[in-house]
Amino acid sequence: MKANNLTVYNSLSRCKELFRPVHEGRVGMYVCGPTVYGDGHLGHARPAITFDVVFRYLTHLGYKVRYVRNITDVGHLEHDADEGEDKIAKKARIEQLEPMEVVQYYLNRYHAAMERLNVLPPSIEPHASGHIIEQIEYIKSIIDAGYAYVSDGSVYFDVPKYNRDYHYGKLSGRNIDELLSATRSLDGQQEKHNPADFALWKKASPEHIMRWPSPWSDGFPGWHLECSTMGEKYLGTPFDIHGGGMDLKFPHHECEIAQSVAHNGHDTVRYWMHNNMITINGQKMGKSLGNFITLDEFFTGSHPLLSQAYSPMTIRFFILQAHYRGTVDFSNEALQGAEKALQRMLEGFKRLQALKPSSEADNVDTAALETKCYEALDDDFNTPVLLAHLFEACSIVNRINDGSLKASQNDIDGLRQLFNTFLVDILGIKVDSAAGETADGGASMKPFEQAVDLLLEMRSEAKARKDWTTSDLIRDRLAAIGFDVKDTKNGFEWSLKN
Repeated sequence: MKANNLTVYNSLSRCKELFRPVHEGRVGMYVCGPTVYGDGHLGHARPAITFDVVFRYLTHLGYKVRYVRNITDVGHLEHDADEGEDKIAKKARIEQLEPMEVVQYYLNRYHAAMERLNVLPPSIEPHASGHIIEQIEYIKSIIDAGYAYVSDGSVYFDVPKYNRDYHYGKLSGRNIDELLSATRSLDGQQEKHNPADFALWKKASPEHIMRWPSPWSDGFPGWHLECSTMGEKYLGTPFDIHGGGMDLKFPHHECEIAQSVAHNGHDTVRYWMHNNMITINGQKMGKSLGNFITLDEFFTGSHPLLSQAYSPMTIRFFILQAHYRGTVDFSNEALQGAEKALQRMLEGFKRLQALKPSSEADNVDTAALETKCYEALDDDFNTPVLLAHLFEACSIVNRINDGSLKASQNDIDGLRQLFNTFLVDILGIKVDSAAGETADGGASMKPFEQAVDLLLEMRSEAKARKDWTTSDLIRDRLAAIGFDVKDTKNGFEWSLKN
């Protein structure tokens, strides 16, 4: 196992901490997954890609990682509240489908989008609806501990009582007194002892489709409960990392902490990690706000806010250009910039594969570059700094290619290893398809690339025969239809004009 110098920003302590797992050589990581009642959008892509890089890097360091990402398919009510219609049940009613038909349809589409973004599947992907028995038992233990009460068939968590013994609000920084005074009156509020209390179990109204029997009523679990229950079931207690979007800090993750402490008597997560939001004109992108662009719309360019289609690897690169804790504001200009930057990176990678060593070599310090790449990742997964170092490596490749820098075979092998490790394995950029895949996910452009290569090989043969007419004709016709062709000491290079 590589020496561990990894520091992680812990949202709970609000500072970077040296990463030390609970069990040596093993990491347990739980990340809040989607509520599957609609197509995934750019806001869903960000946590998926963020924690995919975390998963990949921890695995690269030599840890055996159990990565759990849940699927919420019951209990998530409109406006993230304790009253209202279940988001999935509402979609099912509107579309005249079974709720689990809605779940399966959108889950299949979510998985397809994640695969195109090269997001690795988690180790376990548990569904809330598949863990009702465990959630009921969890509620019983919280009631027995004195931190929950039954009210007209529903069960609520007693926030003020918990706060007297522990600290409700320590993750989000919310003040309990302010919460009690600011919480607005809701339908069904009379069931609660206090407005800040939240549902562990809700009694189902007669028209509610998704319901299960419990000691208190036929009903369904509260939205927050599934993560406490499933995280503990699959990762034990305590476990290492709990991740999700920053918008989940309150109320979702704050309620998770309270439930878990009430159940166990102690905290169950060592490091809380939160990615920041994708915004449009400064406003969070989300289904509830109606300002989202689905991933399929990005891939096809079919949304009116989009000036063109963007490939899955462009979307991935766009997200990795920013640190996961910083905001990312959507614009076509920003995406087009990411597309051009990715193209430069891929051209460097392609050029690297064709480099030939020199008999006399200059000092190409690939070991120092590798150290800087590890330092970037060890500094709370700093992907933009890592990309800057990889562009530095591209510059070295270009200098070797144009002859201004001489490199040995070991130097070239070191550069190839650098790109394979950091760009491909850890950042998850698919170098073969990133340039070749069409933006709408169609067939690879490899046959097209081979056709251009064939034309340029014919041009090289014409030049060797001193048939300048044919050589110039091929070059000029390619230039006229949008190709840049360069002659190099190793043959030729071509690229599409911007």
